[in-house]
Amino acid sequence: MVSEGGPERPAAVTHPDLAALVSVQLRSGDGPIPAALERGEPVDAADLLREERWPAYRALALDSGVRSSVTIPFRRSGLTVTLSLYSFRPGALEDAPHGPARALGDLAVTCLVRDRSYRAALTELDQLGAALRTRPVVDQACGIVMHVLGCDADAAFGVLRRVSQATQRKLSDVASAVVDKRGRGLEREFVSLSD
Repeated sequence: MVSEGGPERPAAVTHPDLAALVSVQLRSGDGPIPAALERGEPVDAADLLREERWPAYRALALDSGVRSSVTIPFRRSGLTVTLSLYSFRPGALEDAPHGPARALGDLAVTCLVRDRSYRAALTELDQLGAALRTRPVVDQACGIVMHVLGCDADAAFGVLRRVSQATQRKLSDVASAVVDKRGRGLEREFVSLSD
């Protein structure tokens, strides 16, 4: 299960019966997954026949044939991944938090953090590309405003920004409109916004 601090917690399971075990824990807020998220350390149930914690989880697990489980949390960069392992035998998962399951969880959280960073970088790149494509139009509009008002570039950009905010339109759209009209008919509006 993956958690980024919000209410949404996507989970993947390797067997359809296990999905209900995850769901009951998330609905009730009680079970090995919530406990591992709260403590930040592995939580195990060595034998669910003898376990007294988490009654709803325990009943469903036993009904599914699960006798023991362990949930291992992995935290990195604001992301928490929990890896839950289940066994049909009691006590079968004692060493799980230290063996291959630890390596698998570390790999999973590392890949998810990298993917999130990569997606953020792509979004930023798209935004920078859009800004670069609209920059010439904004510069032209600033030139027109500078001519109409007899002001410097910073003041002209400030006027365009205020028009954008007042009309709730993108700065590039405001700039395009100014360039299309070549500033005609906008003199009074520019003067009132330049103060």
